[in-house]
Amino acid sequence: MYEPIRTKSVHSTMAGTTSDFPHRSREEELDIQLAGHLAALLAVTDALRSLEPSADLDAAAERLAEQVARLRGGTAPVRTSTAGDSKLAALHRRAHTLAGRALVVAASRADTAAAILAAERMDAHAAALAEPQELTGVG
Repeated sequence: MYEPIRTKSVHSTMAGTTSDFPHRSREEELDIQLAGHLAALLAVTDALRSLEPSADLDAAAERLAEQVARLRGGTAPVRTSTAGDSKLAALHRRAHTLAGRALVVAASRADTAAAILAAERMDAHAAALAEPQELTGVG
C-alpha cells in the first residue's frame, strides 16, 4: 500500500547534531546574568562615587569589581569615571533595583558571597534614599 522511503530525509533531526552550536549549563547562564547585574551595579556605584565620594562606596565598588571578575573568570569589569548630569536620588534608586536583581540571581544559584554583597548594597542605598535632605542638598 505504501512505498518505503528510499532516500534520506531532507529534514534534519536534532539527534547527533547538538555540537553545531555552543550550549551552556544553567549554572553558566546564572553566572553570566549575575555578573551582568553586578557590573551594572558597579557602574552606578562608580557614578555615585563621582558625585558623593565616600569610603563606603569605595569599598563597595572594590568588592563589586572582585565579584564581577570572579564570575567572568578573572576578566576585570570596565569602570566609569564620571556620572554626568545624573541626579543622586535617581542613582540610589537605580543601584537599589540592580542590587535587588543581583540578589535574586545570587540566591537562585546559591552564591552566598554575591548574595551578601547585594543585600548589603540594597540596605545602603535604601538608607541613602531614606535621608532625602542629604540627597537633594536641602536642610
